[in-house]
Amino acid sequence: MLFDRQKRLLALVDALGGEVGGLDFQKLLFLYCREVEETPSYEFVPYRFGGFSFTSYADKRRLIERSLLADEERTWKLTASGKVAAAVAPMTRLQMDQFVHQLDGLRGDALVAETYRRHPYYAIRSEMAERILAGDTRALAAIASARPAAGSPGVCTIGYEGCSLEGYLNRLLQAGVTLLCDVRRNPLSRKYGFSKSTLAKGCEGVGIRYEHLPELGIASEERRNLVTQADYDMLFRGYERESLPQQSQALSKIRGWVDAGERVALTCFERLPEQCHRHCVADALQREFGKKFAPAHL
Repeated sequence: MLFDRQKRLLALVDALGGEVGGLDFQKLLFLYCREVEETPSYEFVPYRFGGFSFTSYADKRRLIERSLLADEERTWKLTASGKVAAAVAPMTRLQMDQFVHQLDGLRGDALVAETYRRHPYYAIRSEMAERILAGDTRALAAIASARPAAGSPGVCTIGYEGCSLEGYLNRLLQAGVTLLCDVRRNPLSRKYGFSKSTLAKGCEGVGIRYEHLPELGIASEERRNLVTQADYDMLFRGYERESLPQQSQALSKIRGWVDAGERVALTCFERLPEQCHRHCVADALQREFGKKFAPAHL
């Protein structure tokens, strides 16, 4: 059973002739998702060579495991089984074919440059922009203007519930976050991108430092059977009374990061801060260290 996005990925490779280079495909997938689809199959982050989807590469690995794509590092290539699995709705395939035709074989540096001109935000971390757009002062200025303003030192909080890894990282970037502090006791997730190693790598890729303070977490068994807000409130009262007072060293570490100029985001799972202990940590920082630590909830 394939996800719809994976079927579309295979279909786009098929529409491109069944084989396409990695950098070209990432740019073509980016343009297709951003400019053709009403609800993008994949989200992207500004990365070393422009817009990049971690999720698409995770899907590539899964599709290779299922023998639907060839196991080639720098190429996206359909197998015979992959060509069969690439069937999508006729209207979707028509849109893909029209998209490919409109680009009329645009590839390589010309494709990258066009992508940067159309979507400058995704080029803000590019290592190639100066070379690819040499002499195009207007495009380079647009990229410079698209860079989010540097965040002032302080604390904010964010949950990843309902987010893709790419959407989550973009929220951090746009809020000026420079350091992500994971306050989960056990930083594991069944949702792609949010287990510790993958999340740390994603942060590193967009220039955000990752730190993990498990001592600020709450044991999973204590989080069971939480239904109403009153249940959450009772849990957090106990956490603030019994656990947080023992974590002065961890709180001081966060203070040190902020004093050094970092904009720190405290992260855990829940979308709503009032249903996550990260708001307790943020409130404790403000009580102990003053207004500079008043949290913003992303």
